[in-house]
Amino acid sequence: MTEASIETGDNDDDAAREAVERERADLREFIKGLSPDDVKSGDWFTKLVAQALNSYTNKVDWQYFQEKYKGVPADGIVGQRITTASRYAAIEGGLSAGAYSAAVAATIGSAGGASPLALPAAAATLMVDLTYITQLQLRLAYDISVLYRVPLDLSDPDDMWKLIRVAFTIKSGELVREGLTKSVPFVVRPLLKRFYSRGVLTAAKGLPIVGKYLLQRNVIKVGIPLVGIPLTVVLNRYTTLLAGRHARAVFRNEARVIELAERLSGRSQCPQLMLWVAWLVITADNKISEDETLLMKHLVRIVHDQHQLVDDQLANVVDIDPGDVWKRLDAESGDLTELPEVADRVATVDGDITAREREVIAELQDRCR
Repeated sequence: MTEASIETGDNDDDAAREAVERERADLREFIKGLSPDDVKSGDWFTKLVAQALNSYTNKVDWQYFQEKYKGVPADGIVGQRITTASRYAAIEGGLSAGAYSAAVAATIGSAGGASPLALPAAAATLMVDLTYITQLQLRLAYDISVLYRVPLDLSDPDDMWKLIRVAFTIKSGELVREGLTKSVPFVVRPLLKRFYSRGVLTAAKGLPIVGKYLLQRNVIKVGIPLVGIPLTVVLNRYTTLLAGRHARAVFRNEARVIELAERLSGRSQCPQLMLWVAWLVITADNKISEDETLLMKHLVRIVHDQHQLVDDQLANVVDIDPGDVWKRLDAESGDLTELPEVADRVATVDGDITAREREVIAELQDRCR
């Protein structure tokens, strides 16, 4: 979301429209610096990411939101920002749609933009719409990660790709299979399914590939004849709404996992042994879920921060041997009653406890007595 839109009141329609138009003007200047090859190759996205995040992330942090929304829980702020972003997206869609044409859709849309660009004015409008929505959703996802205090280092390629995946719902099945579309009006769902069914991108293949993917997807809005402005407004609004809800689901869940890791580490009297027990439980059923991976990642990080502990032996384990963990238990002389509770909380981080996890917890309880 633009800094202008952050400062604009939700109920001021004139101010909202002015903020959108101001941002569109800035993006027109950005687009002037792009070559046709930048658009066709997807390099526009690489350049936009740098522009959209560099200054923004320096100014917008958790303290920024605490000052702006004093005393409001994260869930309340996130909901408001998703609503505001979807409203701005709809306003922008109305401003852009008038310049769209089927000729532009056919020219830019073929082969993901492989043909030379034609009708420069209308094509530029298409790019304004694309870059506006791209920037809006990218910043919205970043805002949500900050509000839930999920640490992202955007200089780290893995964290940057994570933000991009979340912001643009890049994963197998997309939003249509997540059930989030159930929350939108019935008449809109076919349009959303068409929008999200094209060009599913399931793996990191470089920012230009993402740029081509987003261009192909955006052209769908102007490729459906006899619809025009209403479709663009609706799709801008609801794709932003769904992207925001997707980001909320992802980052809120990770915040829940981080909160659990902080609680386990903060209470632990034997943090090193706790890590071994946690990994034993996670690997008990020979499959590791995404939530379990997140928990172990944050648990190791938080134990390091709180207890100044790094266990190189655990880091080098490939197949954990339960016998090694039991030996470590036997070697401890302190109170180990915390460990069964740790094991239980770890086992339930991704849902119900499995039979094998239950067996490990039962043996752990016996040994800790």
